[in-house]
Amino acid sequence: MNILVLGGGGREHAIAWSLAKSPKCENLFVAPGNGGTARIATNVATLDVENGEAVLAFAQENNIDLVVIGPEALLAAGVADVLREANMPCFGPDAQGAMLESSKTYSKEFMDANNIPTARYSSFSAYQPALEFAKSLGFPVVIKADGLAAGKGVVIAETEEALEKALRGCFEGVFGDAGKTVLVEEFMTGPECSLLAFVTAGQAFFMQPAQDHKRAFDGDLGPNTGGMGVYSPVPIVTDEEYAAMREIMETAAAATAREPFENDYRGVLYGGFMLTPTGPSVVEFNARFGDPETQVILVRLESDLVDVVSAVAAGEPAKVSLSWKEEWAACVVLASEGYPGSYDTGKVILGIDEAEALPGVTVFHAGTALNKDDELITAGGRVLNVVALGESFNEAREKAYEACECIQFEGKQYRSDIGKRAAAGRAAWESPDVG
Repeated sequence: MNILVLGGGGREHAIAWSLAKSPKCENLFVAPGNGGTARIATNVATLDVENGEAVLAFAQENNIDLVVIGPEALLAAGVADVLREANMPCFGPDAQGAMLESSKTYSKEFMDANNIPTARYSSFSAYQPALEFAKSLGFPVVIKADGLAAGKGVVIAETEEALEKALRGCFEGVFGDAGKTVLVEEFMTGPECSLLAFVTAGQAFFMQPAQDHKRAFDGDLGPNTGGMGVYSPVPIVTDEEYAAMREIMETAAAATAREPFENDYRGVLYGGFMLTPTGPSVVEFNARFGDPETQVILVRLESDLVDVVSAVAAGEPAKVSLSWKEEWAACVVLASEGYPGSYDTGKVILGIDEAEALPGVTVFHAGTALNKDDELITAGGRVLNVVALGESFNEAREKAYEACECIQFEGKQYRSDIGKRAAAGRAAWESPDVG
């Protein structure tokens, strides 16, 4: 098969890496790709990936058999709709299905209509009513830009001053058009957990649970990011919680295939959960593979990913089969100094080969490129995803951090506490001294 992957981050490198392992993958293209995908595929840096007609033209000219869409923005732009209209096999939901992520208000209405547990909320397009409702919920309170904001459009306001600043920022354009409508939500307590599923024809096929670390700095401090580290599976999740999360995801998957939310959902449904004292509650749905969750999930996948995504894209649930490695996986994100704020790029990266020489270690590129001298350089905020497999949770963590020490570039920053709370047990979420 000739396969085209759309996207250029760590998630897309992990997807391409997993697809490339299949004997059924003959020619692999990644658009635009990065320094890591260039080693295993043909990068297509000039393709306008948000233009469905341009993607279709490239796919037809290059005899592409399957298109796999990574980023949410492409799904929201309707790239999958254009491809399917032309009978081009495509992995990724249509634009309506992608609204589960591209509009937080739509997603909340979807949850309400299907009795899916979630936080109390209301949506606003003006500052004053948003402020009054937020204050009525008490502190802390959660402020979310309604649209896509690259995983950074969420603020947890713990004081009235922080609340006012967050709301003004949204309405004054900090998140662009994504913040024109604002979701104000009650703050839920407990550890978070992600459960992703392949969804096709209203059926869900579950991946392995994962737990991301969104805050920039140790101790879950600092601003939200796209994710600074992750591990899978999640040792603190009970059997009862896992069963409840699966039931919620099955409900959501079934709802995508019937009115009034019926759409052409053939891709990944990502459930972001809060494990509250009363049971799992949905923080958000995403309409694609998570980043960096994908990096730890796909290294544990034993099934042929080409078979899986082909069956999902074809709407053939009977052909979806999943098996998983017993090993644990941990990922540490190496970022540019200053991320998620402003940062410099063009810093030469050394030591990746040394890191990957360690048993069970894979390094996925998130923000890298090659300079004119063919040197690998930084080209983004999140630069590398250092992933390690281990026979135990702690072994995977330790190997990931050992690999991080092998890699060098000017301004390298990363969290040193990925998985620390989970290693300490569930009680760590009650203690300010752990994590």
